Amino acid sequence: MFESLSDRLSGILDKLTGRGALSESDVNEALREVRRALIEADVALPVVRSFTDKVRVRAVGAEVVKSVTPGQMVVKIVHDQLVEMLGADAEPIDLNAPAPVAIMMVGLQGSGKTTTTAKIARRLATRDKRRVLMASLDTRRPAAQEQLKVLGEQNGIDTLPIVAGQGPVDIARRAIQAARLGGYDVVMLDTAGRIHIDEALMHEMAEIKAATNPHEILLVADALTGQDAVNLATSFDERVGITGIALTRMDGDGRGGAALSMRAVTGKPVKIIGTGEKAEALEDFHPRRIADRILGMGDIVSLVEKAAEAIDAEKAAKMAAKMQKGHFDLEDLAEQLRQMEKLGGMSGVMGMLPGIGKMKKQLDAANLDDKMFKRQIAIIQSMTPEERRKPDILKASRKKRIAAGAGLDVAEVNKLLKMHRQMADMMKLMGKKKGLFGKMMSGLGGGLGDALGGGMPDIDPKQLEQMARSGQMPGGMELPKGLPKSLPGSAGLPGFGGARLPGLGGMPGFGPGLGKGKKK
Repeated sequence: MFESLSDRLSGILDKLTGRGALSESDVNEALREVRRALIEADVALPVVRSFTDKVRVRAVGAEVVKSVTPGQMVVKIVHDQLVEMLGADAEPIDLNAPAPVAIMMVGLQGSGKTTTTAKIARRLATRDKRRVLMASLDTRRPAAQEQLKVLGEQNGIDTLPIVAGQGPVDIARRAIQAARLGGYDVVMLDTAGRIHIDEALMHEMAEIKAATNPHEILLVADALTGQDAVNLATSFDERVGITGIALTRMDGDGRGGAALSMRAVTGKPVKIIGTGEKAEALEDFHPRRIADRILGMGDIVSLVEKAAEAIDAEKAAKMAAKMQKGHFDLEDLAEQLRQMEKLGGMSGVMGMLPGIGKMKKQLDAANLDDKMFKRQIAIIQSMTPEERRKPDILKASRKKRIAAGAGLDVAEVNKLLKMHRQMADMMKLMGKKKGLFGKMMSGLGGGLGDALGGGMPDIDPKQLEQMARSGQMPGGMELPKGLPKSLPGSAGLPGFGGARLPGLGGMPGFGPGLGKGKKK
Protein backbone atom coordinates (compact mmCIF):
# COMPACT_ATOMS: atom_id res chain seq x y z
CA MET A 1 0.00 0.00 0.00
CA PHE A 2 2.88 2.39 0.71
CA GLU A 3 4.88 1.66 -2.45
CA SER A 4 4.19 4.98 -4.16
CA LEU A 5 4.82 7.05 -1.02
CA SER A 6 7.94 5.01 -0.26
CA ASP A 7 9.35 5.68 -3.74
CA ARG A 8 8.67 9.42 -3.44
CA LEU A 9 10.18 9.82 0.03
CA SER A 10 13.19 7.64 -0.77
CA GLY A 11 13.94 9.75 -3.83
CA ILE A 12 13.64 13.00 -1.86
CA LEU A 13 15.82 11.82 1.02
CA ASP A 14 18.43 10.26 -1.28
CA LYS A 15 19.12 13.74 -2.64
CA LEU A 16 19.91 14.93 0.89
CA THR A 17 22.11 12.00 1.86
CA GLY A 18 24.21 12.51 -1.26
CA ARG A 19 25.35 15.96 -0.09
CA GLY A 20 28.21 16.68 2.26
CA ALA A 21 26.60 19.74 3.84
CA LEU A 22 23.03 21.01 4.08
CA SER A 23 21.71 24.54 4.18
CA GLU A 24 18.35 25.62 5.57
CA SER A 25 17.09 26.18 2.02
CA ASP A 26 18.04 22.57 1.12
CA VAL A 27 15.97 21.28 4.04
CA ASN A 28 13.01 23.55 3.22
CA GLU A 29 13.01 22.46 -0.43
CA ALA A 30 13.06 18.78 0.61
CA LEU A 31 10.25 19.33 3.11
CA ARG A 32 8.11 20.99 0.44
CA GLU A 33 8.45 17.83 -1.64
CA VAL A 34 7.74 15.65 1.42
CA ARG A 35 4.62 17.71 2.13
CA ARG A 36 3.43 17.27 -1.46
CA ALA A 37 4.09 13.51 -1.33
CA LEU A 38 2.11 13.09 1.92
CA ILE A 39 -0.84 15.11 0.62
CA GLU A 40 -0.90 13.03 -2.58
CA ALA A 41 -0.86 9.92 -0.36
CA ASP A 42 -4.17 11.19 1.12
CA VAL A 43 -2.74 12.01 4.55
CA ALA A 44 -4.95 14.50 6.44
CA LEU A 45 -3.76 18.08 5.90
CA PRO A 46 -3.48 18.98 9.65
CA VAL A 47 -1.34 15.86 10.13
CA VAL A 48 0.91 16.84 7.20
CA ARG A 49 1.39 20.36 8.58
CA SER A 50 2.22 19.10 12.06
CA PHE A 51 4.64 16.50 10.65
CA THR A 52 6.59 18.90 8.41
CA ASP A 53 6.72 21.61 11.11
CA LYS A 54 8.23 19.19 13.64
CA VAL A 55 10.75 17.87 11.12
CA ARG A 56 11.74 21.43 10.12
CA VAL A 57 12.37 22.51 13.74
CA ARG A 58 14.73 19.59 14.30
CA ALA A 59 16.26 19.49 10.82
CA VAL A 60 17.52 23.09 10.85
CA GLY A 61 18.71 22.81 14.45
CA ALA A 62 22.11 22.12 15.96
CA GLU A 63 21.78 18.31 15.87
CA VAL A 64 21.88 18.38 12.05
CA VAL A 65 24.27 21.28 11.51
CA LYS A 66 26.89 19.73 13.80
CA SER A 67 26.35 16.20 12.49
CA VAL A 68 29.12 14.50 10.51
CA THR A 69 26.48 13.18 8.08
CA PRO A 70 23.69 15.79 8.02
CA GLY A 71 21.74 13.99 5.28
CA GLN A 72 21.54 10.79 7.31
CA MET A 73 20.52 12.80 10.36
CA VAL A 74 17.59 14.31 8.43
CA VAL A 75 16.52 10.81 7.37
CA LYS A 76 16.60 9.76 11.03
CA ILE A 77 14.49 12.79 12.02
CA VAL A 78 11.92 12.02 9.30
CA HIS A 79 11.83 8.40 10.46
CA ASP A 80 11.36 9.38 14.11
CA GLN A 81 8.52 11.77 13.25
CA LEU A 82 6.86 9.13 11.08
CA VAL A 83 6.94 6.73 14.02
CA GLU A 84 5.45 9.40 16.29
CA MET A 85 2.71 10.16 13.74
CA LEU A 86 1.83 6.47 13.47
CA GLY A 87 1.58 6.04 17.23
CA ALA A 88 5.12 5.43 18.58
CA ASP A 89 4.57 2.06 20.28
CA ALA A 90 2.55 -0.93 19.07
CA GLU A 91 -0.66 -1.49 21.00
CA PRO A 92 -1.94 -5.06 20.52
CA ILE A 93 -5.43 -6.22 21.45
CA ASP A 94 -5.72 -6.05 25.24
CA LEU A 95 -6.85 -9.29 26.89
CA ASN A 96 -5.88 -8.25 30.41
CA ALA A 97 -9.33 -8.62 31.97
CA PRO A 98 -11.36 -11.34 33.74
CA ALA A 99 -12.59 -14.08 31.39
CA PRO A 100 -14.54 -14.07 29.23
CA VAL A 101 -13.01 -10.95 27.67
CA ALA A 102 -15.61 -9.36 25.38
CA ILE A 103 -14.38 -7.82 22.12
CA MET A 104 -17.01 -5.84 20.23
CA MET A 105 -16.48 -5.39 16.49
CA VAL A 106 -18.15 -2.34 14.90
CA GLY A 107 -18.08 -0.69 11.48
CA LEU A 108 -19.93 -0.13 8.22
CA GLN A 109 -21.09 -2.81 5.80
CA GLY A 110 -18.47 -4.06 3.35
CA SER A 111 -15.47 -3.11 5.49
CA GLY A 112 -14.62 -6.76 6.21
CA LYS A 113 -15.98 -6.83 9.76
CA THR A 114 -17.16 -10.46 9.84
CA THR A 115 -14.02 -11.76 8.12
CA THR A 116 -11.80 -9.75 10.46
CA THR A 117 -13.72 -11.10 13.46
CA ALA A 118 -12.92 -14.65 12.33
CA LYS A 119 -9.27 -13.75 11.60
CA ILE A 120 -8.75 -12.27 15.07
CA ALA A 121 -10.48 -15.25 16.70
CA ARG A 122 -8.24 -17.66 14.80
CA ARG A 123 -5.15 -15.66 15.74
CA LEU A 124 -6.08 -15.64 19.44
CA ALA A 125 -6.75 -19.39 19.34
CA THR A 126 -3.61 -20.45 17.46
CA ARG A 127 -1.01 -17.94 18.62
CA ASP A 128 -2.23 -17.02 22.11
CA LYS A 129 -3.85 -20.40 22.89
CA ARG A 130 -7.13 -18.81 24.01
CA ARG A 131 -10.54 -20.46 23.86
CA VAL A 132 -12.66 -18.18 21.70
CA LEU A 133 -16.42 -18.01 21.11
CA MET A 134 -17.78 -15.96 18.20
CA ALA A 135 -21.30 -14.56 18.05
CA SER A 136 -23.00 -12.74 15.17
CA LEU A 137 -25.34 -9.96 16.29
CA ASP A 138 -26.22 -9.03 12.70
CA THR A 139 -29.90 -9.87 12.26
CA ARG A 140 -30.39 -7.53 9.29
CA ARG A 141 -27.97 -8.64 6.59
CA PRO A 142 -29.13 -11.88 4.92
CA ALA A 143 -27.07 -14.93 5.98
CA ALA A 144 -24.71 -12.81 8.12
CA GLN A 145 -24.99 -15.23 11.05
CA GLU A 146 -24.51 -18.21 8.73
CA GLN A 147 -21.39 -16.55 7.27
CA LEU A 148 -19.75 -16.32 10.70
CA LYS A 149 -20.74 -19.91 11.44
CA VAL A 150 -19.07 -21.12 8.22
CA LEU A 151 -15.93 -19.10 8.98
CA GLY A 152 -15.88 -20.63 12.45
CA GLU A 153 -16.09 -24.14 11.03
CA GLN A 154 -13.32 -23.41 8.51
CA ASN A 155 -10.97 -22.13 11.21
CA GLY A 156 -11.92 -24.40 14.10
CA ILE A 157 -13.55 -21.64 16.18
CA ASP A 158 -16.79 -22.18 18.12
CA THR A 159 -19.77 -19.99 17.25
CA LEU A 160 -22.89 -19.24 19.25
CA PRO A 161 -25.86 -21.33 18.04
CA ILE A 162 -28.30 -19.30 15.94
CA VAL A 163 -31.75 -18.70 17.48
CA ALA A 164 -34.24 -17.36 14.94
CA GLY A 165 -36.09 -14.19 15.89
CA GLN A 166 -33.72 -13.10 18.66
CA GLY A 167 -32.60 -9.45 18.69
CA PRO A 168 -28.98 -8.20 18.73
CA VAL A 169 -28.95 -7.20 22.42
CA ASP A 170 -30.45 -10.54 23.52
CA ILE A 171 -27.92 -12.44 21.37
CA ALA A 172 -25.11 -10.43 22.97
CA ARG A 173 -26.30 -11.27 26.49
CA ARG A 174 -26.66 -14.95 25.54
CA ALA A 175 -23.13 -14.95 24.08
CA ILE A 176 -21.62 -13.58 27.30
CA GLN A 177 -23.56 -16.13 29.37
CA ALA A 178 -22.56 -19.02 27.07
CA ALA A 179 -18.90 -17.95 27.15
CA ARG A 180 -18.97 -17.77 30.94
CA LEU A 181 -20.60 -21.19 31.35
CA GLY A 182 -18.46 -22.77 28.62
CA GLY A 183 -15.16 -21.64 30.11
CA TYR A 184 -14.15 -19.47 27.15
CA ASP A 185 -11.36 -16.91 27.47
CA VAL A 186 -12.63 -14.52 24.80
CA VAL A 187 -16.01 -13.79 23.21
CA MET A 188 -16.07 -11.95 19.87
CA LEU A 189 -19.23 -9.93 19.18
CA ASP A 190 -19.74 -9.24 15.45
CA THR A 191 -22.25 -6.39 15.30
CA ALA A 192 -24.41 -5.28 12.37
CA GLY A 193 -23.19 -2.65 9.93
CA ARG A 194 -24.89 -0.05 7.77
CA ILE A 195 -24.16 1.51 4.40
CA HIS A 196 -23.69 4.77 6.29
CA ILE A 197 -23.80 5.98 9.90
CA ASP A 198 -27.35 6.59 11.15
CA GLU A 199 -29.05 7.15 14.49
CA ALA A 200 -30.53 3.64 14.63
CA LEU A 201 -27.09 2.06 14.20
CA MET A 202 -25.51 4.16 16.94
CA HIS A 203 -28.41 3.47 19.32
CA GLU A 204 -28.02 -0.28 18.75
CA MET A 205 -24.26 -0.11 19.35
CA ALA A 206 -24.82 1.79 22.61
CA GLU A 207 -27.36 -0.81 23.82
CA ILE A 208 -24.99 -3.71 23.05
CA LYS A 209 -22.15 -1.91 24.79
CA ALA A 210 -24.28 -1.35 27.91
CA ALA A 211 -25.44 -4.99 27.94
CA THR A 212 -21.99 -6.60 27.52
CA ASN A 213 -19.48 -4.06 28.89
CA PRO A 214 -16.82 -5.02 26.28
CA HIS A 215 -13.15 -4.71 27.21
CA GLU A 216 -12.25 -3.80 23.62
CA ILE A 217 -14.37 -2.03 20.98
CA LEU A 218 -12.60 -2.34 17.63
CA LEU A 219 -13.67 -0.32 14.62
CA VAL A 220 -13.12 -2.19 11.36
CA ALA A 221 -12.35 0.31 8.59
CA ASP A 222 -11.41 -0.14 4.94
CA ALA A 223 -7.97 1.40 4.31
CA LEU A 224 -8.84 1.94 0.63
CA THR A 225 -11.47 4.54 1.58
CA GLY A 226 -8.72 6.96 2.66
CA GLN A 227 -9.87 9.95 4.69
CA ASP A 228 -13.43 8.56 4.84
CA ALA A 229 -12.04 5.86 7.14
CA VAL A 230 -10.55 8.54 9.41
CA ASN A 231 -13.85 10.46 9.53
CA LEU A 232 -15.69 7.21 10.26
CA ALA A 233 -13.37 6.47 13.19
CA THR A 234 -13.95 9.95 14.60
CA SER A 235 -17.75 9.54 14.39
CA PHE A 236 -17.79 6.09 16.00
CA ASP A 237 -15.47 7.23 18.77
CA GLU A 238 -17.67 10.22 19.60
CA ARG A 239 -20.87 8.15 19.71
CA VAL A 240 -19.77 4.70 20.91
CA GLY A 241 -16.25 5.11 22.27
CA ILE A 242 -13.84 2.82 20.43
CA THR A 243 -10.61 1.49 21.96
CA GLY A 244 -8.79 0.71 18.73
CA ILE A 245 -8.96 0.28 14.96
CA ALA A 246 -8.56 -2.69 12.62
CA LEU A 247 -7.61 -1.53 9.10
CA THR A 248 -8.51 -3.97 6.34
CA ARG A 249 -7.23 -4.24 2.75
CA MET A 250 -3.78 -2.94 3.62
CA ASP A 251 -2.49 -5.13 0.79
CA GLY A 252 -4.39 -3.01 -1.74
CA ASP A 253 -3.01 -0.34 -4.04
CA GLY A 254 -4.49 2.58 -2.11
CA ARG A 255 -2.37 5.54 -1.07
CA GLY A 256 -2.07 4.70 2.63
CA GLY A 257 -3.38 8.01 3.97
CA ALA A 258 -5.84 6.34 6.36
CA ALA A 259 -3.14 4.35 8.14
CA LEU A 260 -0.85 7.37 8.40
CA SER A 261 -3.55 9.77 9.66
CA MET A 262 -5.66 7.53 11.88
CA ARG A 263 -3.75 7.82 15.17
CA ALA A 264 -2.97 11.52 14.84
CA VAL A 265 -6.57 12.52 14.02
CA THR A 266 -8.57 10.18 16.26
CA GLY A 267 -6.13 9.59 19.11
CA LYS A 268 -7.01 5.89 18.88
CA PRO A 269 -4.38 3.29 17.98
CA VAL A 270 -4.46 1.08 14.91
CA LYS A 271 -4.12 -2.35 16.54
CA ILE A 272 -4.55 -4.80 13.67
CA ILE A 273 -4.13 -4.65 9.89
CA GLY A 274 -5.54 -7.07 7.33
CA THR A 275 -3.01 -7.93 4.63
CA GLY A 276 -4.94 -10.38 2.44
CA GLU A 277 -7.97 -12.61 2.03
CA LYS A 278 -6.56 -15.69 3.79
CA ALA A 279 -7.42 -16.37 7.44
CA GLU A 280 -3.79 -15.93 8.51
CA ALA A 281 -3.38 -12.62 6.63
CA LEU A 282 -3.48 -10.47 9.75
CA GLU A 283 -0.68 -8.50 11.42
CA ASP A 284 -0.19 -6.41 14.52
CA PHE A 285 0.32 -2.75 13.65
CA HIS A 286 3.89 -1.76 14.55
CA PRO A 287 4.47 1.97 13.90
CA ARG A 288 8.26 1.63 13.83
CA ARG A 289 8.17 -1.23 11.34
CA ILE A 290 5.67 0.57 9.10
CA ALA A 291 7.94 3.64 9.14
CA ASP A 292 10.87 1.39 8.20
CA ARG A 293 8.94 0.03 5.21
CA ILE A 294 7.87 3.49 4.05
CA LEU A 295 11.49 4.73 4.10
CA GLY A 296 12.78 1.59 2.35
CA MET A 297 14.52 0.19 5.44
CA GLY A 298 12.65 -3.11 5.23
CA ASP A 299 10.97 -5.06 8.01
CA ILE A 300 13.17 -8.02 8.88
CA VAL A 301 11.52 -8.56 12.28
CA SER A 302 8.03 -9.04 10.80
CA LEU A 303 9.48 -11.36 8.16
CA VAL A 304 11.05 -13.57 10.82
CA GLU A 305 7.83 -13.56 12.87
CA LYS A 306 5.83 -14.51 9.79
CA ALA A 307 8.28 -17.34 9.08
CA ALA A 308 7.88 -18.61 12.65
CA GLU A 309 4.10 -18.82 12.22
CA ALA A 310 4.05 -20.14 8.66
CA ILE A 311 6.76 -22.80 8.72
CA ASP A 312 6.13 -26.25 10.18
CA ALA A 313 9.14 -26.83 12.45
CA GLU A 314 8.85 -30.63 12.32
CA LYS A 315 8.79 -30.74 8.51
CA ALA A 316 11.63 -28.23 8.34
CA ALA A 317 13.72 -30.35 10.73
CA LYS A 318 13.26 -33.44 8.56
CA MET A 319 14.15 -31.46 5.44
CA ALA A 320 17.26 -30.03 7.11
CA ALA A 321 18.36 -33.54 8.13
CA LYS A 322 17.96 -34.74 4.52
CA MET A 323 19.87 -31.75 3.21
CA GLN A 324 22.74 -32.39 5.59
CA LYS A 325 23.05 -35.82 4.00
CA GLY A 326 23.01 -34.23 0.55
CA HIS A 327 19.50 -35.44 -0.34
CA PHE A 328 17.03 -33.08 -2.00
CA ASP A 329 14.20 -34.46 -4.16
CA LEU A 330 11.22 -32.84 -5.85
CA GLU A 331 9.00 -33.41 -2.79
CA ASP A 332 11.42 -31.22 -0.82
CA LEU A 333 11.31 -28.59 -3.56
CA ALA A 334 7.50 -28.58 -3.50
CA GLU A 335 7.54 -28.11 0.27
CA GLN A 336 9.85 -25.13 -0.06
CA LEU A 337 7.60 -23.60 -2.70
CA ARG A 338 4.59 -23.98 -0.38
CA GLN A 339 6.51 -22.34 2.45
CA MET A 340 7.34 -19.38 0.23
CA GLU A 341 3.66 -19.06 -0.69
CA LYS A 342 2.76 -18.95 3.02
CA LEU A 343 5.20 -16.08 3.47
CA GLY A 344 3.36 -14.10 0.80
CA GLY A 345 5.36 -15.18 -2.22
CA MET A 346 8.31 -13.30 -3.65
CA SER A 347 6.54 -9.93 -3.43
CA GLY A 348 5.67 -10.53 0.23
CA VAL A 349 9.23 -11.42 1.17
CA MET A 350 10.93 -8.81 -1.01
CA GLY A 351 8.69 -6.06 0.33
CA MET A 352 10.11 -6.59 3.81
CA LEU A 353 13.78 -6.55 2.83
CA PRO A 354 15.86 -3.38 3.27
CA GLY A 355 16.76 -1.47 0.13
CA ILE A 356 14.60 -3.51 -2.24
CA GLY A 357 12.65 -0.42 -3.31
CA LYS A 358 15.83 0.96 -4.89
CA MET A 359 16.29 -2.18 -7.01
CA LYS A 360 13.13 -1.96 -9.11
CA LYS A 361 14.98 -2.19 -12.43
CA GLN A 362 16.87 -5.33 -11.39
CA LEU A 363 13.71 -6.91 -10.01
CA ASP A 364 11.73 -6.12 -13.15
CA ALA A 365 14.52 -7.61 -15.26
CA ALA A 366 14.41 -10.77 -13.14
CA ASN A 367 10.71 -11.25 -14.06
CA LEU A 368 9.72 -12.23 -10.53
CA ASP A 369 6.24 -13.72 -10.59
CA ASP A 370 4.34 -15.07 -7.58
CA LYS A 371 2.26 -17.28 -9.90
CA MET A 372 5.50 -19.08 -10.69
CA PHE A 373 5.14 -21.02 -7.43
CA LYS A 374 1.68 -22.29 -8.35
CA ARG A 375 2.90 -23.38 -11.79
CA GLN A 376 5.89 -25.20 -10.34
CA ILE A 377 3.80 -26.93 -7.66
CA ALA A 378 1.31 -27.99 -10.37
CA ILE A 379 4.16 -29.57 -12.34
CA ILE A 380 5.39 -31.53 -9.32
CA GLN A 381 1.85 -32.64 -8.44
CA SER A 382 1.47 -34.02 -11.98
CA MET A 383 4.34 -36.44 -11.30
CA THR A 384 4.07 -39.90 -9.76
CA PRO A 385 5.61 -40.44 -6.29
CA GLU A 386 8.48 -42.35 -7.92
CA GLU A 387 9.17 -39.49 -10.36
CA ARG A 388 9.31 -37.00 -7.49
CA ARG A 389 11.83 -39.16 -5.63
CA LYS A 390 13.87 -40.02 -8.75
CA PRO A 391 13.77 -37.10 -11.21
CA ASP A 392 16.53 -38.74 -13.29
CA ILE A 393 13.96 -41.16 -14.77
CA LEU A 394 12.08 -38.28 -16.40
CA LYS A 395 12.56 -38.66 -20.16
CA ALA A 396 10.75 -36.96 -23.05
CA SER A 397 7.52 -39.00 -22.92
CA ARG A 398 7.14 -38.55 -19.16
CA LYS A 399 7.85 -34.81 -19.41
CA LYS A 400 5.17 -34.47 -22.10
CA ARG A 401 2.62 -36.24 -19.87
CA ILE A 402 3.54 -34.10 -16.84
CA ALA A 403 3.31 -30.87 -18.86
CA ALA A 404 -0.15 -31.84 -20.15
CA GLY A 405 -1.30 -32.68 -16.62
CA ALA A 406 -0.15 -29.28 -15.34
CA GLY A 407 -1.51 -27.40 -18.36
CA LEU A 408 1.94 -26.03 -19.22
CA ASP A 409 4.63 -26.40 -21.88
CA VAL A 410 7.38 -29.01 -21.69
CA ALA A 411 9.82 -26.08 -21.51
CA GLU A 412 8.39 -25.18 -18.08
CA VAL A 413 9.02 -28.75 -16.89
CA ASN A 414 12.61 -28.57 -18.14
CA LYS A 415 13.14 -25.25 -16.31
CA LEU A 416 11.88 -26.77 -13.07
CA LEU A 417 14.09 -29.84 -13.42
CA LYS A 418 17.14 -27.69 -14.19
CA MET A 419 16.42 -25.55 -11.15
CA HIS A 420 16.03 -28.64 -8.97
CA ARG A 421 19.26 -30.14 -10.32
CA GLN A 422 21.19 -26.97 -9.45
CA MET A 423 19.76 -26.93 -5.94
CA ALA A 424 20.38 -30.67 -5.45
CA ASP A 425 24.00 -30.25 -6.55
CA MET A 426 24.40 -27.43 -4.05
CA MET A 427 22.94 -29.61 -1.28
CA LYS A 428 25.37 -32.42 -2.10
CA LEU A 429 28.27 -29.98 -1.96
CA MET A 430 27.06 -28.60 1.34
CA GLY A 431 26.54 -32.11 2.68
CA LYS A 432 30.22 -32.91 2.01
CA LYS A 433 31.34 -29.74 3.76
CA LYS A 434 29.65 -30.12 7.14
CA GLY A 435 30.79 -26.78 8.48
CA LEU A 436 29.54 -25.00 5.37
CA PHE A 437 26.01 -26.37 5.75
CA GLY A 438 25.81 -25.31 9.38
CA LYS A 439 26.98 -21.82 8.48
CA MET A 440 24.66 -21.48 5.49
CA MET A 441 21.62 -22.63 7.45
CA SER A 442 22.41 -20.72 10.63
CA GLY A 443 19.61 -18.27 9.83
CA LEU A 444 19.18 -15.05 11.71
CA GLY A 445 21.35 -16.04 14.66
CA GLY A 446 20.90 -19.05 16.91
CA GLY A 447 21.38 -21.72 14.21
CA LEU A 448 18.77 -23.74 12.31
CA GLY A 449 19.21 -26.79 14.50
CA ASP A 450 18.35 -24.85 17.63
CA ALA A 451 15.56 -23.01 15.85
CA LEU A 452 13.82 -26.14 14.68
CA GLY A 453 14.14 -27.84 18.03
CA GLY A 454 12.16 -25.19 19.84
CA GLY A 455 10.43 -23.03 17.26
CA MET A 456 12.27 -19.86 16.34
CA PRO A 457 15.63 -18.94 17.85
CA ASP A 458 15.57 -16.57 20.80
CA ILE A 459 16.16 -13.38 18.83
CA ASP A 460 15.75 -9.93 20.29
CA PRO A 461 13.61 -7.95 17.78
CA LYS A 462 15.52 -4.78 18.68
CA GLN A 463 18.77 -6.53 17.81
CA LEU A 464 17.32 -7.52 14.42
CA GLU A 465 16.21 -3.95 13.74
CA GLN A 466 19.66 -2.67 14.68
CA MET A 467 21.30 -5.22 12.36
CA ALA A 468 19.02 -4.19 9.49
CA ARG A 469 19.81 -0.50 9.95
CA SER A 470 23.55 -0.86 10.45
CA GLY A 471 24.07 -3.13 7.46
CA GLN A 472 25.39 -5.95 9.67
CA MET A 473 24.71 -9.42 8.31
CA PRO A 474 23.06 -12.12 10.44
CA GLY A 475 25.45 -14.84 11.50
CA GLY A 476 28.46 -13.03 10.06
CA MET A 477 27.44 -13.86 6.48
CA GLU A 478 28.51 -11.75 3.52
CA LEU A 479 26.16 -10.27 0.96
CA PRO A 480 25.66 -12.50 -2.08
CA LYS A 481 27.20 -11.52 -5.38
CA GLY A 482 24.96 -9.51 -7.67
CA LEU A 483 23.29 -7.48 -4.93
CA PRO A 484 24.39 -4.00 -3.85
CA LYS A 485 26.72 -3.98 -0.85
CA SER A 486 24.53 -1.30 0.70
CA LEU A 487 21.58 -3.69 1.04
CA PRO A 488 21.56 -4.55 4.76
CA GLY A 489 20.06 -7.85 5.72
CA SER A 490 19.47 -9.08 2.17
CA ALA A 491 21.20 -12.37 2.85
CA GLY A 492 18.14 -13.31 4.87
CA LEU A 493 16.21 -13.81 1.61
CA PRO A 494 15.99 -17.54 0.95
CA GLY A 495 18.00 -18.55 -2.07
CA PHE A 496 20.18 -15.49 -2.43
CA GLY A 497 23.14 -17.47 -1.18
CA GLY A 498 23.32 -16.10 2.36
CA ALA A 499 21.68 -16.73 5.70
CA ARG A 500 18.11 -17.95 5.47
CA LEU A 501 14.83 -17.81 7.25
CA PRO A 502 14.61 -20.88 9.48
CA GLY A 503 13.24 -23.85 7.58
CA LEU A 504 13.79 -22.44 4.11
CA GLY A 505 16.71 -23.99 2.30
CA GLY A 506 16.74 -21.51 -0.54
CA MET A 507 14.58 -19.61 -2.96
CA PRO A 508 14.19 -21.96 -5.93
CA GLY A 509 15.51 -20.65 -9.18
CA PHE A 510 17.88 -18.03 -7.87
CA GLY A 511 21.61 -18.42 -7.74
CA PRO A 512 24.02 -15.98 -6.12
CA GLY A 513 22.41 -12.95 -7.77
CA LEU A 514 19.09 -11.73 -9.10
CA GLY A 515 20.18 -12.15 -12.69
CA LYS A 516 20.21 -15.94 -12.35
CA GLY A 517 16.44 -15.95 -12.07
CA LYS A 518 15.86 -14.04 -15.29
CA LYS A 519 13.61 -15.74 -17.81
CA LYS A 520 15.00 -16.41 -21.23
